[in-house]
Amino acid sequence: MTTAPVRRSDRRISPVFLGIVAVTAVTGWATWSGFAEQPGVAVFLFVTGAWVVSLCLHEYAHARTALHSGDISVGAKGYLTLNPVKYTHALLSIVLPVLFVIMGGIGLPGGAVFIERGRIRGRWRHSLISAAGPLANVLFAIVCTAPFWLDALEGVPRDFRLALAFLALLQVTAAILNFLPVPGLDGYGVIEPWLSYNVRRQVEPLAPFGLLIVFALLWIPAVNGVFFDAIDAILRSLGIGEIDTYCGFELYRFWQTDELCTVSP
Repeated sequence: MTTAPVRRSDRRISPVFLGIVAVTAVTGWATWSGFAEQPGVAVFLFVTGAWVVSLCLHEYAHARTALHSGDISVGAKGYLTLNPVKYTHALLSIVLPVLFVIMGGIGLPGGAVFIERGRIRGRWRHSLISAAGPLANVLFAIVCTAPFWLDALEGVPRDFRLALAFLALLQVTAAILNFLPVPGLDGYGVIEPWLSYNVRRQVEPLAPFGLLIVFALLWIPAVNGVFFDAIDAILRSLGIGEIDTYCGFELYRFWQTDELCTVSP
């Protein structure tokens, strides 16, 4: 791979991103210390901030891999600054995924960076660019779940533990959904370079509707059950119980309460 030169300003971390990181850090501390008068509000801001950070890192991973694969245009487009408003469309990339988290507790894949694929040579490079984003979610999930599978929860406050469990759920669902080989999602981008021209031409019209198709399928009770059973199995293998993710979601939605989660487990 060749490293393309970019201007220093093209890779300077955005103040917007730094502000989101600061909010995440402060509300994470408030959740840990119990400083917040309303812990649910602190959890909401902490998880939402961390989720937006992960969306930015997801898109940054795509852009950075594309840069080292030959697309020197990503710097001028602002993709290397981690600024969330630079990633395609603020509504689709940030607002919509956050709304899905609030409504359903599922990690909706965000928007995408525009990669000039014509600058890139080699099928493996194209596949790696597509895989880089979901792999960022995988790494984020490993960080969130580490205290659970390392059995390092002693002394960790209950609210912070539940927030981490819910954040891990979001990262796992985002990684799995992104890796689905559906046109328009990163999983299809991984296999697309290896498909014949005729196959690619036939499925290309489906790309704008890929995510809608996935969520339409998830509305089918049988499909939804299989999907979330798989998510629960993955999380259980990492030491996170269903009650942790459920109560983490309930704590996140501070405007409603569940008696099951008001008593410390």
